[in-house]
Amino acid sequence: MGSRINFFGEIMVEEREEKGERENLIKEEDRKQLQESFQKLKNPVTIVFFTQEFECQFCRETHKILTEVAELSEKISLKVYDFQKDTAEVSHYNIDKIPAIALVGEKDYNIRFFGTPVGYEFTPLILAILTVSQGTAALNPETREKIKSLETDVHIQVFTTPTCPYCPQAVQIAHQLALESEHIRADMVESVEFPHLANKYDVFAVPKVIINETHTFEGVLPEEKFVEEIIKATQ
Repeated sequence: MGSRINFFGEIMVEEREEKGERENLIKEEDRKQLQESFQKLKNPVTIVFFTQEFECQFCRETHKILTEVAELSEKISLKVYDFQKDTAEVSHYNIDKIPAIALVGEKDYNIRFFGTPVGYEFTPLILAILTVSQGTAALNPETREKIKSLETDVHIQVFTTPTCPYCPQAVQIAHQLALESEHIRADMVESVEFPHLANKYDVFAVPKVIINETHTFEGVLPEEKFVEEIIKATQ
Protein backbone atom coordinates (compact mmCIF):
# COMPACT_ATOMS: atom_id res chain seq x y z
CA MET A 1 0.00 0.00 0.00
CA GLY A 2 1.28 3.48 -0.82
CA SER A 3 2.51 5.59 2.06
CA ARG A 4 0.19 8.30 3.29
CA ILE A 5 1.20 11.82 4.20
CA ASN A 6 0.15 12.45 7.79
CA PHE A 7 -2.54 15.05 8.37
CA PHE A 8 -1.64 18.21 10.21
CA GLY A 9 -4.05 17.58 13.03
CA GLU A 10 -5.39 20.73 14.58
CA ILE A 11 -3.65 23.31 12.40
CA MET A 12 -6.24 25.96 11.71
CA VAL A 13 -6.22 29.28 9.94
CA GLU A 14 -8.12 32.02 11.70
CA GLU A 15 -8.43 35.74 11.24
CA ARG A 16 -7.36 37.45 14.46
CA GLU A 17 -6.93 41.05 15.46
CA GLU A 18 -5.06 42.42 18.45
CA LYS A 19 -4.60 46.04 19.53
CA GLY A 20 -6.11 47.19 16.28
CA GLU A 21 -3.46 45.42 14.15
CA ARG A 22 -4.12 42.33 12.12
CA GLU A 23 -1.88 39.40 12.95
CA ASN A 24 -0.81 36.51 10.78
CA LEU A 25 -3.68 34.19 9.96
CA ILE A 26 -1.42 31.17 10.52
CA LYS A 27 -0.52 30.90 14.18
CA GLU A 28 3.17 30.99 15.09
CA GLU A 29 3.32 27.43 16.42
CA ASP A 30 1.71 26.19 13.19
CA ARG A 31 4.14 28.22 11.09
CA LYS A 32 7.03 26.39 12.74
CA GLN A 33 5.41 23.01 12.11
CA LEU A 34 4.78 23.88 8.48
CA GLN A 35 8.34 25.10 7.96
CA GLU A 36 9.59 21.78 9.28
CA SER A 37 7.26 19.86 6.97
CA PHE A 38 8.24 21.98 3.97
CA GLN A 39 11.85 20.89 4.41
CA LYS A 40 10.67 17.69 2.69
CA LEU A 41 9.78 19.57 -0.49
CA LYS A 42 11.59 18.12 -3.49
CA ASN A 43 10.66 20.21 -6.52
CA PRO A 44 9.48 23.83 -6.53
CA VAL A 45 5.73 24.42 -6.29
CA THR A 46 3.91 27.42 -7.70
CA ILE A 47 0.65 28.49 -6.10
CA VAL A 48 -1.37 30.08 -8.91
CA PHE A 49 -4.06 32.29 -7.39
CA PHE A 50 -7.00 33.89 -9.18
CA THR A 51 -8.67 36.88 -7.57
CA GLN A 52 -10.23 40.26 -8.23
CA GLU A 53 -10.58 43.49 -6.28
CA PHE A 54 -14.38 43.69 -6.38
CA GLU A 55 -17.34 41.37 -5.80
CA CYS A 56 -15.19 38.68 -4.20
CA GLN A 57 -15.87 38.52 -0.50
CA PHE A 58 -13.17 35.98 0.35
CA CYS A 59 -10.41 36.84 -2.14
CA ARG A 60 -8.44 39.16 0.13
CA GLU A 61 -8.33 36.68 3.00
CA THR A 62 -7.33 33.87 0.65
CA HIS A 63 -4.54 36.00 -0.81
CA LYS A 64 -3.18 36.69 2.67
CA ILE A 65 -3.22 33.00 3.63
CA LEU A 66 -1.41 32.00 0.45
CA THR A 67 1.16 34.75 0.92
CA GLU A 68 1.91 33.48 4.41
CA VAL A 69 2.24 29.89 3.15
CA ALA A 70 4.61 30.91 0.34
CA GLU A 71 6.81 32.75 2.85
CA LEU A 72 7.50 29.50 4.70
CA SER A 73 9.72 27.93 2.03
CA GLU A 74 12.00 29.09 -0.77
CA LYS A 75 10.56 26.28 -2.88
CA ILE A 76 7.07 27.75 -2.81
CA SER A 77 6.18 30.73 -4.99
CA LEU A 78 2.93 32.61 -5.48
CA LYS A 79 1.60 33.94 -8.77
CA VAL A 80 -1.48 36.14 -8.70
CA TYR A 81 -3.83 36.71 -11.65
CA ASP A 82 -6.88 38.90 -12.04
CA PHE A 83 -9.97 36.86 -12.89
CA GLN A 84 -11.36 39.60 -15.13
CA LYS A 85 -8.21 40.89 -16.78
CA ASP A 86 -5.91 37.88 -17.17
CA THR A 87 -8.15 35.99 -19.56
CA ALA A 88 -5.40 33.87 -21.10
CA GLU A 89 -4.39 32.44 -17.72
CA VAL A 90 -8.02 31.98 -16.67
CA SER A 91 -8.62 29.94 -19.82
CA HIS A 92 -5.35 28.03 -19.51
CA TYR A 93 -6.10 26.85 -15.97
CA ASN A 94 -9.84 26.43 -16.69
CA ILE A 95 -10.96 28.72 -13.86
CA ASP A 96 -14.67 29.54 -13.70
CA LYS A 97 -15.06 30.98 -10.18
CA ILE A 98 -12.99 32.69 -7.49
CA PRO A 99 -11.15 32.60 -5.21
CA ALA A 100 -9.36 29.84 -7.08
CA ILE A 101 -6.04 28.07 -6.57
CA ALA A 102 -4.05 25.84 -8.91
CA LEU A 103 -0.94 24.05 -7.67
CA VAL A 104 1.78 23.52 -10.26
CA GLY A 105 4.94 21.48 -9.82
CA GLU A 106 7.03 20.09 -12.65
CA LYS A 107 3.74 20.31 -14.53
CA ASP A 108 0.10 21.17 -13.92
CA TYR A 109 -1.52 18.11 -12.35
CA ASN A 110 -5.06 19.57 -12.52
CA ILE A 111 -5.29 20.00 -8.75
CA ARG A 112 -7.61 22.87 -7.88
CA PHE A 113 -9.09 24.61 -4.85
CA PHE A 114 -12.11 26.90 -4.99
CA GLY A 115 -12.73 28.92 -1.86
CA THR A 116 -10.73 30.04 1.15
CA PRO A 117 -8.66 27.23 2.73
CA VAL A 118 -9.55 27.76 6.39
CA GLY A 119 -10.30 25.35 9.21
CA TYR A 120 -10.03 21.75 8.12
CA GLU A 121 -9.83 22.91 4.49
CA PHE A 122 -6.31 24.19 5.14
CA THR A 123 -5.00 20.64 5.55
CA PRO A 124 -5.68 19.53 1.94
CA LEU A 125 -3.82 22.60 0.66
CA ILE A 126 -0.68 21.73 2.60
CA LEU A 127 -0.90 18.04 1.69
CA ALA A 128 -1.33 18.92 -1.97
CA ILE A 129 1.72 21.21 -1.91
CA LEU A 130 3.82 18.37 -0.50
CA THR A 131 2.40 15.85 -2.99
CA VAL A 132 2.84 18.11 -6.02
CA SER A 133 6.43 18.79 -4.96
CA GLN A 134 7.14 15.05 -4.87
CA GLY A 135 5.41 14.53 -8.20
CA THR A 136 4.39 11.02 -7.17
CA ALA A 137 1.01 9.88 -5.89
CA ALA A 138 0.84 7.66 -2.81
CA LEU A 139 -1.58 5.12 -4.21
CA ASN A 140 -1.97 1.36 -4.04
CA PRO A 141 -0.55 -0.59 -7.00
CA GLU A 142 -4.07 -1.90 -7.70
CA THR A 143 -5.37 1.66 -7.90
CA ARG A 144 -2.66 2.66 -10.33
CA GLU A 145 -3.60 -0.22 -12.62
CA LYS A 146 -7.30 0.64 -12.59
CA ILE A 147 -6.59 4.31 -13.28
CA LYS A 148 -4.49 3.35 -16.31
CA SER A 149 -7.64 1.98 -17.95
CA LEU A 150 -9.23 5.43 -18.15
CA GLU A 151 -9.72 6.61 -21.70
CA THR A 152 -12.02 9.57 -21.08
CA ASP A 153 -11.61 12.72 -18.99
CA VAL A 154 -12.92 12.73 -15.43
CA HIS A 155 -13.85 15.80 -13.42
CA ILE A 156 -14.04 15.26 -9.65
CA GLN A 157 -15.53 17.91 -7.37
CA VAL A 158 -15.26 17.36 -3.62
CA PHE A 159 -17.57 19.67 -1.66
CA THR A 160 -16.31 20.54 1.80
CA THR A 161 -16.79 22.90 4.75
CA PRO A 162 -14.22 24.37 7.16
CA THR A 163 -15.68 22.39 10.09
CA CYS A 164 -15.68 18.94 8.44
CA PRO A 165 -12.87 16.76 9.89
CA TYR A 166 -13.47 14.00 7.32
CA CYS A 167 -13.28 16.18 4.22
CA PRO A 168 -9.45 16.38 4.01
CA GLN A 169 -9.19 12.64 3.42
CA ALA A 170 -11.68 12.70 0.55
CA VAL A 171 -9.93 15.70 -1.01
CA GLN A 172 -6.52 14.09 -0.64
CA ILE A 173 -7.61 10.91 -2.44
CA ALA A 174 -9.10 12.96 -5.28
CA HIS A 175 -5.94 15.03 -5.63
CA GLN A 176 -3.72 11.93 -5.55
CA LEU A 177 -5.78 10.46 -8.38
CA ALA A 178 -5.42 13.65 -10.40
CA LEU A 179 -1.68 13.56 -9.94
CA GLU A 180 -1.64 9.95 -11.11
CA SER A 181 -3.69 10.41 -14.27
CA GLU A 182 -3.72 13.15 -16.89
CA HIS A 183 -7.37 12.26 -17.51
CA ILE A 184 -8.43 13.38 -14.02
CA ARG A 185 -9.04 16.88 -12.72
CA ALA A 186 -9.84 17.17 -8.99
CA ASP A 187 -11.38 20.25 -7.36
CA MET A 188 -11.99 21.04 -3.72
CA VAL A 189 -15.06 23.28 -3.58
CA GLU A 190 -15.97 25.25 -0.44
CA SER A 191 -19.72 24.73 -0.06
CA VAL A 192 -20.44 27.83 2.02
CA GLU A 193 -18.73 30.19 -0.42
CA PHE A 194 -20.47 28.72 -3.46
CA PRO A 195 -24.04 28.12 -2.27
CA HIS A 196 -25.40 28.10 -5.84
CA LEU A 197 -23.22 25.06 -6.57
CA ALA A 198 -24.14 23.38 -3.30
CA ASN A 199 -27.78 23.86 -4.27
CA LYS A 200 -27.20 22.66 -7.84
CA TYR A 201 -25.62 19.40 -6.67
CA ASP A 202 -27.90 18.91 -3.63
CA VAL A 203 -25.07 19.14 -1.13
CA PHE A 204 -26.75 18.49 2.24
CA ALA A 205 -23.81 16.68 3.86
CA VAL A 206 -20.05 16.79 3.32
CA PRO A 207 -17.84 15.52 1.95
CA LYS A 208 -19.94 15.08 -1.16
CA VAL A 209 -18.22 13.99 -4.34
CA ILE A 210 -19.50 14.82 -7.82
CA ILE A 211 -17.97 12.93 -10.74
CA ASN A 212 -18.63 14.21 -14.25
CA GLU A 213 -21.62 16.27 -13.09
CA THR A 214 -24.08 13.44 -12.52
CA HIS A 215 -22.44 10.60 -10.56
CA THR A 216 -22.35 11.34 -6.82
CA PHE A 217 -21.63 9.86 -3.41
CA GLU A 218 -21.31 11.14 0.15
CA GLY A 219 -18.75 10.45 2.84
CA VAL A 220 -15.18 9.20 2.79
CA LEU A 221 -14.67 6.06 0.73
CA PRO A 222 -11.52 3.94 0.83
CA GLU A 223 -9.22 4.53 -2.10
CA GLU A 224 -10.31 1.39 -3.94
CA LYS A 225 -14.02 2.22 -3.57
CA PHE A 226 -13.40 5.80 -4.72
CA VAL A 227 -11.82 4.45 -7.92
CA GLU A 228 -14.74 2.08 -8.43
CA GLU A 229 -17.07 5.09 -8.40
CA ILE A 230 -14.90 6.78 -11.04
CA ILE A 231 -15.08 3.70 -13.25
CA LYS A 232 -18.88 3.60 -12.85
CA ALA A 233 -19.14 7.26 -13.82
CA THR A 234 -17.26 6.66 -17.06
CA GLN A 235 -19.23 3.62 -18.21
